[in-house]
Amino acid sequence: MKAWEFWTERVVPDPWGGDGTTTRVLDEQLLLDLTRGPVAPRTDIEVAVALARFAHEEFEGHGTGGAEISQEDSVLVMRALKAVLARLGITTFAPPFRDFNTFYKHWRSVGAVGSGGWQARRDILDEHFDPLHDLLDEREAGSITSTLATAISPHRVVGWPRVDEEMSELRRHFETAATRQDYSNVGNDVVAVLEALSATVYNHDRHGRAGEAEPSIASTKARLERFIEIELPGSENAEMRKLARASIELAQAVKHRRETATRLEAGIAADAAILLANMLRRIHGARDQGGNQSVIEGSA
Repeated sequence: MKAWEFWTERVVPDPWGGDGTTTRVLDEQLLLDLTRGPVAPRTDIEVAVALARFAHEEFEGHGTGGAEISQEDSVLVMRALKAVLARLGITTFAPPFRDFNTFYKHWRSVGAVGSGGWQARRDILDEHFDPLHDLLDEREAGSITSTLATAISPHRVVGWPRVDEEMSELRRHFETAATRQDYSNVGNDVVAVLEALSATVYNHDRHGRAGEAEPSIASTKARLERFIEIELPGSENAEMRKLARASIELAQAVKHRRETATRLEAGIAADAAILLANMLRRIHGARDQGGNQSVIEGSA
């Protein structure tokens, strides 16, 4: 399940009698149903993974300039999340807020205001949501007997919410794939992982070429290659750049090979995307630590 599935569309009538306009709103009925019990065909664990990420993002938006949901919506989101977690037997998620208003009161009480206030609020949310994300991802990984690659890193997730969400969907879909169409759709999931990586790691100010327009997020090959070229320059890193190109090209091939896609091809493409995600996370982490040497020596 993905975060966008908590949205629905609503037609707003034109007061002058013309055509109404369609707007995106929170799916309140879905959240109410989830508060009451499981909603088939989704399992509680996959709902919890997506809903925890959705809540985290919306509360971060509220604390840093504007969320897409309202105060009333935030109550529904947290109630549904707590209800789903309770059904899973998870009682460790106990943030000192239950909606936007109480989150506002909390961040003011701990001094997350003024200069640096936005980052302080992100830190508050990370303190409470990150352990939940880790727990849910571990629980979900245990509920799916995945045959895809597992990174050598001790962490179950790479720590980038959008990437983790797409990788979770990729693993789930590969596990249940049985037809050529299913295997081709795994290629779509692989492309989604690559686009999430493209959106996450590429910074045009740092990685772009002077005088060139920023490539679109869908231009995964161009963006990811530039990331690696800048973060790992030199001929000694040519193999890593080749790996990035091969992962992208293989994913695209499986996506478009509707009639001949096999489990072998889909699995290799998925493994390559998972490998690439963990490789880029390692490179990104090494950069933040101040050098590339830790990439070679085993930075997590």
